Amino acid sequence: MHRPTRLLLAPMALALVSTVLAGPAGAQPKHQPAPQYPQSPEIEYVVDEASLPFEALPGTSTTRSWGVLKGAGYRIEVPADWNGDLVMWAHGYRGTGPTLTVDSPPEGLRQHLVDEGYAWAASSYTENGYDVVSGVKSTHRLLGYFEKTVGKADLTYLSGVSMGGHVTGVSIEQYPNAYDGALPACGVMGDRRLFDTFLDYNAAAQALTDTPPVYPAPADYLTTTVPEMKAELGTPYPYVLTEAGEDLRALTEQRTGGDRPLFELGFSAFADFLFTVYPVFPGLGEERGAVGGNADTVYQLDGDPQLTAEEQALNEEILRVRADRGSNGLSGVPTIDGRFDAPVLSLHGLGDLFVPFSMEQEYARDAAARGNSDLLVQRAIRSVAHCDFSAQEYQQAFTDLVAWVEDGVRPAGDDVLDAEVVADPQYGCRFTVPLRAYDVGAC
Repeated sequence: MHRPTRLLLAPMALALVSTVLAGPAGAQPKHQPAPQYPQSPEIEYVVDEASLPFEALPGTSTTRSWGVLKGAGYRIEVPADWNGDLVMWAHGYRGTGPTLTVDSPPEGLRQHLVDEGYAWAASSYTENGYDVVSGVKSTHRLLGYFEKTVGKADLTYLSGVSMGGHVTGVSIEQYPNAYDGALPACGVMGDRRLFDTFLDYNAAAQALTDTPPVYPAPADYLTTTVPEMKAELGTPYPYVLTEAGEDLRALTEQRTGGDRPLFELGFSAFADFLFTVYPVFPGLGEERGAVGGNADTVYQLDGDPQLTAEEQALNEEILRVRADRGSNGLSGVPTIDGRFDAPVLSLHGLGDLFVPFSMEQEYARDAAARGNSDLLVQRAIRSVAHCDFSAQEYQQAFTDLVAWVEDGVRPAGDDVLDAEVVADPQYGCRFTVPLRAYDVGAC
């Protein structure tokens, strides 16, 4: 679909975000099933035991332990004045290397937990890659170990970031009696649908330029195909956009959460990165078939559901992929179905396109479909970088979650499904503390 050039100045980007999420989604042109590729070769994962020891935070008195449990590293911290409650921490995507390491909770949250008397425990999981199943099982196994070695907690909370949010969402459904409350942040709460958005971006870029549709990505995709597309999308892309680049930005906005504050800044920050997550194989190592798909997706360039002639032409031309939705329970890349019976309070950045805001919308719809909307509170944060939350935002969210679990006081949140509400220029102001430097004066 050739576009005449029209330049548009886009906002200058922030520094690009965290570690690239390598690994694919999947697709074949025109609704054909994706080719079946062999599973990734077996990797011998090894815990980096030298990295496990950790120090107490200044001014705190805690008992700390670490080690290896059934192939996963772990850390446990128990305050001297333990209040009897426990927080399990689930880390995010770690790449595909063989070395397993453990993350403590973010320092602002960890400080709050210890100061308030909460114990916490964190696992490395038994595997890297996008292995949610390993995260779910390793975290639950560590919970059992904590109960045997430290004691059974009065209340147990689960919190995680990014892929750890996916771990959190699956865990509270698979082990409904294990966790009393959950705090996912920047989480993949739309499960496999995250990989649909990676496919959307690349398939649309191909359709909007003079690029023959390619899937899976050829070996020279990033070195040859992407530079050729970028030359048609903007000079330099993504800061000065042609009409094709403008359309790609508009389509991406609609597919990642709709019109909302900070999207344009997020697009400038993530536009190059999103080319790197186009699948080189249809599966993620955990599954042979395509994880991401767009066979039934209706693409739009604005929030009006009525398709324009341009949108109709784009939908006819774009590469189509039928995803394999075969995973059930704890296998492959597991789904989150909205079947939970513990309070959940989530945080998500509005400009994040690594794990976009649409993940919260998918989760809200899933919860509503199961009659669980009363157990879900969601908060929009006016941030752009992936998992960029302040100590105050973490601390307030956890404090409010505890009050909900212990006292039945449901906290305030944001409506993530009303398009007019989300599009308000001040959306996200309520729970963003402090405002980021690029957003000062917006609220």
